[in-house]
Amino acid sequence: MDFTRRETLAIGAAAAAVTALPMPAMASLADDMIAEFTGGADVADGGVDLDAPEIAENGNTVPIEVSAEGASAIMVLAAGNPTPGVATFNFGPGAGAQRAKTRIRLAGTQDVIAVAKMADGSFAKTQKTVKVTIGGCGG
Repeated sequence: MDFTRRETLAIGAAAAAVTALPMPAMASLADDMIAEFTGGADVADGGVDLDAPEIAENGNTVPIEVSAEGASAIMVLAAGNPTPGVATFNFGPGAGAQRAKTRIRLAGTQDVIAVAKMADGSFAKTQKTVKVTIGGCGG
């Protein structure tokens, strides 16, 4: 089968478009999860500390730590994963600190987002980009 240069370019452009389509869909899924968690309330930037490596050699085990003074819950999302929800940590009145440490799996380079529900009902958010050299979700 022979292709002309024009057909080859058209096929290449179509393949690039199909490859780029899932990322906005995953980002909107993370936005939907944030909206569900906050009930559509305004979310302030800052007020949440997210400690994650700038570069992760292996996406299978990426260590993160989240904290927010006065938080009743913290939700962690990986916007580029097929399923963005990573964890939600709930803190009761007897919690010594509103802090959690865990390891997460990242499919590739992406933003890790932490949204905190504060005790007064307000919400705060932060995010950090983690560059992954070997993907953890089959990548």
